Amino acid sequence: MKRILITGQNSYIGSSLEKWLMKEPKNYQVDTINMRDESWKEKDFSTYDVVFHVAGIAHVKETKANRDLYYKVNRDLAYETAQKAKSDGVKQFIFLSSMSVYGLETGTINENTPTKPNSAYGKSKLEAEKLINSLVDELFIVTILRPPMVYGKDCKGNYPRLANLALKTPIFPKVNNKRSMIYIDNLSNFIKQIIDNCSEGLFFPQNAEYVNTSDMVGLIAKTHGKKIKMTKVFNPLLKIIRLSIVKKVFGDLVYEMNSSTITDKYQLFNLIDSIVKTESSGKIE
Repeated sequence: MKRILITGQNSYIGSSLEKWLMKEPKNYQVDTINMRDESWKEKDFSTYDVVFHVAGIAHVKETKANRDLYYKVNRDLAYETAQKAKSDGVKQFIFLSSMSVYGLETGTINENTPTKPNSAYGKSKLEAEKLINSLVDELFIVTILRPPMVYGKDCKGNYPRLANLALKTPIFPKVNNKRSMIYIDNLSNFIKQIIDNCSEGLFFPQNAEYVNTSDMVGLIAKTHGKKIKMTKVFNPLLKIIRLSIVKKVFGDLVYEMNSSTITDKYQLFNLIDSIVKTESSGKIE
């Protein structure tokens, strides 16, 4: 049996992983811990094989006032947790980082792409990675995950905004873009395999297929029985608008498909199935 401690009580990814692993209660014991105060420092980590650190700040607008908090939580707390895990004899530490460490709004990312974060969120995650990796030795394995946008039922971030738009607008731009994304159950299954295999190093989990924004919006609308017209009339305007949100929605941003990103071994749901599971219990006709 694998014993896993998830840091960050009630986190979306942490809670989803817990539910996923508890489908096999004979194989996994999962506990979660609140990191909002100092009480976690008194907990004995020595009974766990794996610590999965998901506690952090995300989906919060950055300001000058809260910038320091990003480093305090996303970097310092993560490093302190890793130090405790190592000192208590935990074998594997999994750190949830982000695609944001590259600082890109468009482009293709591979294992040789330089990291140039341009936000406090991305910078704090990258600095945490470096500090945590400095703890690696023959007895302490570190696994870094840099997923792209994660979506699924009750998720936060850009997906619910896109879904809300899909249900309200009668028309939507028809674009031919590509985005790396990962459905939450695919991610949970990926992390399960990382735990099972005690895999170490840097990983870029994503769905086995890139996502086209127009296709995703159309699927969301169709799942709810709503018709939406796709048009190219706005495309010339989208090409000249330099707003960040436009690039995030309609531009290309992908991880190359390779052994560090996706294999059929953990891909359980394709795009259509994942949208159906996210939006409803029905089927798309």
